[in-house]
Amino acid sequence: MQIKILGCSGGIGGDLRTTSFLVDDDILIDAGTGASDLSIESLAAIDHIFVTHSHLDHIQCIPLMADTIIGMRDKPVVIHATKDTWNIIKNHVFNWKVWPDFTVIPDAVNPVMVYQEIKMGETVELNGRRFTPIPANHVVPAVGYHIEGEKESMVFTGDTTVCSALWPVVNRIQNLKYLIIEAAFAEEEKWLAELSKHLCPSLLIAELHQLKRAAQIYITHLKPGVGEKIMQQIGQAAPELDAKPLFNQQIFELS
Repeated sequence: MQIKILGCSGGIGGDLRTTSFLVDDDILIDAGTGASDLSIESLAAIDHIFVTHSHLDHIQCIPLMADTIIGMRDKPVVIHATKDTWNIIKNHVFNWKVWPDFTVIPDAVNPVMVYQEIKMGETVELNGRRFTPIPANHVVPAVGYHIEGEKESMVFTGDTTVCSALWPVVNRIQNLKYLIIEAAFAEEEKWLAELSKHLCPSLLIAELHQLKRAAQIYITHLKPGVGEKIMQQIGQAAPELDAKPLFNQQIFELS
């Protein structure tokens, strides 16, 4: 299984793109602005989108993608999300006011998109690739994902702050290879991280001290203009973590 980082920034500008990961060539984890760099043909090849939460920087390309690929597929794109997340997207995006409802376009029998509910801890398996929602703690209902190949796996926390329910789940993963976890704010803005339910270096390090598994750690969702500072603060306070920033176009392989 190959996972390509299409976007991982906490904002836009220049070459920055918001969160979207491409799994092989047919699955997206979130669909922020990073997904807009895919060709039309690549967008039309997406069969499934797993959504962490409803914030715009993680779903922006879903409505635009639906409009782009209409008439190009013989089956709908499956949107996997929790019931709470889908209700937000359905009521506030696909409501015919912000955007047309592509779950009934061109008609309800043959729509561009269909919704499939996911539940915490229940695995969706797609041709040997497994996706399991795991706990997250954000200002809206949110999940992370355990992404698993045949022998190795990755955890992507999505947007989260301190989350005690996450670490018992992660620590049970015997084949964990990569952990992608967010740190949106520098230490000087810890108050803002707490208010918006994100992580800053001190909160992140406290969370990672609960990790009992060996894993390569990558930091995502760095806010524009302060990414280097955040990484320096993490490195100075906890060099033993050997945490690295996540980059667009980075590729991870899971056997």
